[in-house]
Amino acid sequence: MKARGALLIGLGLLLIVIVLSGSLFIVREGEYKVVLRFGEATRIHSEPGIKFKMPFVESVRTLPKYQKIYDSEPTLILTNDKKPIIVDNYTVWRISNPQQFLRSLNTVSNAESRISDAVYNAVRRKLSEIEYGSIISENTARGDLNAEITKIVSDVAVNQGYGIEIIDVRIKRTDLPPENKESVYNRMISDRQSIAAGYLSEGDEESRKITSNADRQAKELIAEAEARAKKIIAEGEQEAARIYNEAYGKDPEFYELYRTLESYVKTFEGEPVIMIPIDSPYARLLLGE
Repeated sequence: MKARGALLIGLGLLLIVIVLSGSLFIVREGEYKVVLRFGEATRIHSEPGIKFKMPFVESVRTLPKYQKIYDSEPTLILTNDKKPIIVDNYTVWRISNPQQFLRSLNTVSNAESRISDAVYNAVRRKLSEIEYGSIISENTARGDLNAEITKIVSDVAVNQGYGIEIIDVRIKRTDLPPENKESVYNRMISDRQSIAAGYLSEGDEESRKITSNADRQAKELIAEAEARAKKIIAEGEQEAARIYNEAYGKDPEFYELYRTLESYVKTFEGEPVIMIPIDSPYARLLLGE
């Protein structure tokens, strides 16, 4: 009798454990717990803690609450000038309404498939309005392009009632197909060489202008200096002549003697041989007569 009572107590405790284990569930940080009754969402728990559900009647689905990143496959897009480019982008998104999400998409993989389609359509539409040169240019409004694509995809998600929020769509890379790269690179090299040649030509022209201007200024300075030198020499000679005239006027005989002596100094430089008449005043002065 006691054994039977203990067995019943054990079975009761086991039943309680089974019921409790089917009734309790834990909500962790960064996740939604959606309570389903016959497949229909009845409650959503987003705060961490221990929660309760009806055993055998209700079930629980776990959905991510944190932001997720979906990296799209690189796709081929034609630009406005019909240039093929490979576009690689990613999308930051999160589940904002778990009930709508389960009703419309049900799984994360379905959500990412819809996001991929919406992003592809938005990127294709926007890039088809832009020429290739504007996309790869350093001055392209890539930030504005990303914002426009994000808004388009976000509007699709809202209008379709997906229960998700599109936070950001970013183009990571725009590249040429392998078969087009070499020709484009060669053209870019040719363009850069043409630009470099233009810079060199402009530099040579500027150098010639600077050199010509410097030569002209140098000639003007030299001509001005020579003119000033000639003026100074002329003024000096004029002043010397005036002094000579004054000296000559004061003592003509002394001045004549001084000039004669100066001529002797000039004459006998280098010990030359000279022939003059013996009775000339020049000879008599040398001979002391």
